Amino acid sequence: MRARRAVAALGLVAGAVAASAYWLRHTGSPSEHVDVYFADGSMVLFVPGSPEGDKLLPIARRVLAAARG
Repeated sequence: MRARRAVAALGLVAGAVAASAYWLRHTGSPSEHVDVYFADGSMVLFVPGSPEGDKLLPIARRVLAAARG
């Protein structure tokens, strides 16, 4: 019985690790985007490839680089 529990626990841990690896591989790193928040609480998201995103992303990169020093 003890060996069966150990094998079951090992299988559970291996499954969790495999699921985590699968999730991380398929979600990847967060995509680069610009969020613009307005005073009324609304928000617009601009992604690379959109005309607005292509204009705002270089500016946002420079601002973040300056803020990080």
